[in-house]
Amino acid sequence: MSLPTPTLLTDRLRLRPFEDADRGDLFALHSNADVLRYWDSPPWTEPARAERFVAACRAMAAEGTGARLAVERAADGVFLGWCSLTEWNPDFRSASLGYCYNAAAWGNGYATEAARALLGWAYGTLDLNRVQAEADTRNAPSARVLQKLGFLLEGTLREDCIVNGDVSDSWVYGLLRRDWKP
Repeated sequence: MSLPTPTLLTDRLRLRPFEDADRGDLFALHSNADVLRYWDSPPWTEPARAERFVAACRAMAAEGTGARLAVERAADGVFLGWCSLTEWNPDFRSASLGYCYNAAAWGNGYATEAARALLGWAYGTLDLNRVQAEADTRNAPSARVLQKLGFLLEGTLREDCIVNGDVSDSWVYGLLRRDWKP
């Protein structure tokens, strides 16, 4: 069952399906070690990774397992990053939220605004009961985004990731439908 990737508009942002033209911006985002310092994989070193990423976004939609959206500023179309809802399970009525933004977008409320729009679409369209998200325990700004959206800290995954020999823990957050406030 396919899951059409939506286009969503907020006051400042446009969330849309990825296009082939986004590959350069994606590579710049995911090859930046500062942006990915709390990520669960090392920075990209090959531009072909961006092509595979876009293909994976399309496959996710075709398989009906989620939606990953490019996020751009509505005023000028500048690529800021992406926001996703993955691992959609209609039987459990659950999914996972994720996002990644370039450093120039940090601290402007874009991650919260985009995630709020995506969650509104997801709760309204997919009959979700629960959305889960994870954040590296060293990434306080990501934790604040989740808290602003109403997610509750549910636990810690100890030594969850090892990237380039760096061991890190992850916080697990959950947001139930009854706690969602658009």
